[in-house]
Amino acid sequence: MRYDVVVAGLGAMGSAATYQLARAGVSVLGLDRFEPPHTLGSTHGDTRITRVAVGEGPEYVPLVQRSHELWRELEEESGVEILSQCGGLVIGPPRGAFAMHGSASFLEQTVAVAEAHGVPHERLGTTDLADRYPQFALAGDEQGCFEPGAGYLRPEAAVEAQLRLARARGATLALGERVVGYDDHGTHVTVRTSIRTVDASTLVVTAGPWVSELLPELAPRVRILRQVLFWYDVRDPASYAGLRESPVYIWCPGADPGETIYGFPMLDGPSGGAKVAREQYVVETTPDEVERTVSHDEVEEMYEQHVRHRLPALSGRCVKAVVCLYTVTPDSRFLIDRLPSSPNVVVASPCSGHGFKHSAAIGESLAQLATRGESTIDLSRFALAT
Repeated sequence: MRYDVVVAGLGAMGSAATYQLARAGVSVLGLDRFEPPHTLGSTHGDTRITRVAVGEGPEYVPLVQRSHELWRELEEESGVEILSQCGGLVIGPPRGAFAMHGSASFLEQTVAVAEAHGVPHERLGTTDLADRYPQFALAGDEQGCFEPGAGYLRPEAAVEAQLRLARARGATLALGERVVGYDDHGTHVTVRTSIRTVDASTLVVTAGPWVSELLPELAPRVRILRQVLFWYDVRDPASYAGLRESPVYIWCPGADPGETIYGFPMLDGPSGGAKVAREQYVVETTPDEVERTVSHDEVEEMYEQHVRHRLPALSGRCVKAVVCLYTVTPDSRFLIDRLPSSPNVVVASPCSGHGFKHSAAIGESLAQLATRGESTIDLSRFALAT
C-alpha cells in the first residue's frame, strides 16, 4: 500500500505531525516501535515547561506562540486539558553568565526576547523574589523574570489526544512496529519495517533518541543523555499553601550551570509530591543501554545537593523518580530539515531537551514540509547545513 506520508516515531513531534497530516486530509501512516505515550524516550514525566520568552533565542518564539494556539485547539477538540498557564520564573545570578541550552546568559536572553516580542513579563529583584515566593530559599542576590503566560504542558495527554484524533480523522497507526530502514527512489521512498515494506511520497523521521539508528549520517551530530526527574514529598502542605499556585521555574543560583534546577507546582495533591529536576551533559548513553532504574543514592544526592537548602517545603521522601532521554546537538539547537542525501526524507530530531513546548507547531510545520515543500514558520535556523 502507498501513503502520502509515513511518520517514523510517534512521540512529541511525531504524534503532532501525524495529527496535523490527518487533519489536512493527507493519507498518513504513523509507526512506532512501542505504544505511545510510553516512558522509554523523551516524552513523559507528567509535565513540561512552556514559555514564550524563550531564553534559547528569538528564532523559537514563532514556534511556541503557534504551539500555544494549537494546544488550545487540541484541548477543544479532544476535551483534554493540556496547557496550564500558571506563570513561569527564570531565576539567575545578577550580571552573571547563566548558561543553558546554548544560551550564554539565559536570564538576560529571556528578558531580551520578552522585550523584543512584546511578551508580558516582570523583572524581579532579590527582595521581590523573596517576598513573593518564600518557597524558594535564595542562595544570594538572585534576580528573576516572571512571565504570566508561561506554565506547563501535559505531554502524555497531548500525545494520546493527538494520536486518538489522528486515527479518528483517518490516519493509520501501527504501534509496536519498528522502522528498520528506507530507500529513497527519487520519486518516492520505500520504508522497511520489522514486518513489511510500504511506499510513500515522504518519510518524516521523528525518532528521538533512536534517530541515529535510522539516519546514521546524523550520529556525529547528536549525543544521548540520561536525565532523572524526581517528585519529592511536600513536608507541610498547610504551611505551604502557595505551592499549588506556584509558577514553574528554572533556577540557577550562581555561576555554575551545573547547579541549575527546574520544577513545577504541586499538581495532584500532597500525595503526588512536587516535581524537580536538573540536567546533566556529561554522561552519554543509548536508548537501549540506558540505566532506567533510579538508585537510592541518586535520590539522596539530588535532595541533599539541590533540594534540601533551596526548596525547604520538600522533604527527602521521594514519591517517584523516572528516567528520560535528551538527544542533544553540540549547540543545543534543533535539527528540522530535509536530508540533503534523501530529499524525500524530512527529519525533526533532536530537540536538545527543550522541544516539547514547540512540538505542536513543529508537527504542523512537518506536515507542511511533507505536503507543500515549505513551512509557514521560518525553520532556516534549524537546517542541517547550519
